[in-house]
Amino acid sequence: MSYNLDIKILNERIQQESSFIDLLMQEMNKVIVGQKHLTERLLIGLLSNGHILLEGVPGLAKTLSINTLANAIDAKFRRIQFTPDLLPADLLGTMIYSQKNEEFIVKKGPIFSNFILADEINRAPAKVQSALLEAMQEKQVTIGQETYKLEEPFLVMATQNPIEQEGTYPLPEAQVDRFMLKVVITYPAKEEERSIIRQNLAHIFPTVNKVLKPADILNAREVVKDVYMDEKIERYIIDIVFATRNPEDYKLSKFRNMISYGASPRASISLAQAAKAYAFIKRRGFVIPEDVRAVCHDVLRHRIGLSYEAEAENIRTEDIINEILNTVEVP
Repeated sequence: MSYNLDIKILNERIQQESSFIDLLMQEMNKVIVGQKHLTERLLIGLLSNGHILLEGVPGLAKTLSINTLANAIDAKFRRIQFTPDLLPADLLGTMIYSQKNEEFIVKKGPIFSNFILADEINRAPAKVQSALLEAMQEKQVTIGQETYKLEEPFLVMATQNPIEQEGTYPLPEAQVDRFMLKVVITYPAKEEERSIIRQNLAHIFPTVNKVLKPADILNAREVVKDVYMDEKIERYIIDIVFATRNPEDYKLSKFRNMISYGASPRASISLAQAAKAYAFIKRRGFVIPEDVRAVCHDVLRHRIGLSYEAEAENIRTEDIINEILNTVEVP
């Protein structure tokens, strides 16, 4: 009886603590038409202290989405266009000599913000990519002899264009794994596109009110950690991840030669964190299997390596994830 009572109390607390979600979504929906999946995933990344890799053709409101979120939270936003001639110093900052003071002083780069949009990350060489990924992982930057902590919350949304592959430097698997979610976005529906045209031709473009402070997000992160996850759900997550590594153990022998490597332990952690954040967004104090299934594609799609055989047979990671979710027993 006390167990059910505890869950009830926790559920009421989470409902109270997550009330700002509706307010935040309301502000974002003023500016962003459609793209509900993207805005939800941005919130999941923000609440789970994770970063997002976004894939989609140009013009799908990627920059607008993260900029709108930053405005609603009253946080600092920087957009960095990645190009082949970009240097790590352009991103992190550098030491410059001050003749006035006769000493070297630190000039901080655009990475010192709360929200970073790394536009077309695969256009920059490996040196720049690794500088960004180090900042993402360690939440700090070293310039000269000094190490500087990055401001919290710190969210990187990196985009890559799926069309143009000439002159790009694809992210290595080990680096892609550092992104909590890989979100693929598509074109809006006809009615949504009509609203987009009207909104952009109107006399006044809608503006966003500042409804939160960065400190509110840091508090919410702590609350998300309290969302209850049953042992059965933990086992379900483990089974899904292990099915990508040993498909034959889950009656998926047909994928044995299709997967060159399965999801890493980071995938298990990310899947659990994302499921908790998703439950929080849905104003619930406990995780249900549907939460895990809702975020599963975004957490796993960049963490499963396909063999040449899979590519020859036109099998995508999406197909493998769908099959795993249909086969692994739901608690």
